[in-house]
Amino acid sequence: MKRVLLALLLVALVPMWASAQDSEYSKGHGYVYVAPGFAGAEGETGMGVAHIGGGGEGFFTRNLGLGADVGYLAPFEAFSDGIGTFSPNLVARFRAKDAQNKVEPFVSGGYTLFFRSVSANGANFGGGVNWWFKEHVGLRFELRDNVMIPGGGDSTVHYVGLRIALAFR
Repeated sequence: MKRVLLALLLVALVPMWASAQDSEYSKGHGYVYVAPGFAGAEGETGMGVAHIGGGGEGFFTRNLGLGADVGYLAPFEAFSDGIGTFSPNLVARFRAKDAQNKVEPFVSGGYTLFFRSVSANGANFGGGVNWWFKEHVGLRFELRDNVMIPGGGDSTVHYVGLRIALAFR
């Protein structure tokens, strides 16, 4: 399982490392995150969860790109009972024309695969801001909702977390 997560993370980050930095805007970046939050389904009591992981984003235009991340999502009370997540996304960032601007708001959304012994499909959406306090290092704050859509008539489950990340480019 650890090897699969590592391989997926490397696949997500390779485009970022291969990109050149010769234009006035960054063509990509990576991040590692921790996200405290909660999980809940309709009609059920929610529980506290933690989501940890990493990912990257590569931009094919100034403001539009693709991203992916892998993570581990678990309840606070039973951290070993968690599930893996893999999320490829479409990302839109809203950069000022000034290349020196250190604040970079963004929105993202896409597919989420939840996996452990079995897998489930879902979706995710969120938004936040990258704050580049150094040329190649920044902080990322994102509110993300990962939605598991189980089969068989079960309730949809929302995993909402506030991601706090170290970003690098």
